[in-house]
Amino acid sequence: MKRVAFVFTHGPHGNAVGREGLDALLATSALSEDLGVFFIGDGVLQLLPGQQPEKILARNYIATFGVLPLYDVQQCYLCLASLQERGLSQVTDWVLDAEVLAPDELRRRLAGYDAVMTF
Repeated sequence: MKRVAFVFTHGPHGNAVGREGLDALLATSALSEDLGVFFIGDGVLQLLPGQQPEKILARNYIATFGVLPLYDVQQCYLCLASLQERGLSQVTDWVLDAEVLAPDELRRRLAGYDAVMTF
């Protein structure tokens, strides 16, 4: 079975990319047990706690990232440099328990996947 990585690079608001990526991730989790989820660039904002998308009339799907362990998705990673660039390196209560990795280590892990889907 192929190893599939999902890379989130867009913020959660202003487009449907994050929600579509999450839908694809959940659907793929039924077919594969070897998934990795990477949050890079503005994608780290997908896991930021305390968001109130209803105030800008957006759908609230962000909390759904928190159920990924129920779908046996265990390998989740946040980019340390992306967090630092956005002043978020001190946040510890992410919506999803994810390992924070330096960019070099993140690239090394991402290279181990057979397919990469970017959202």
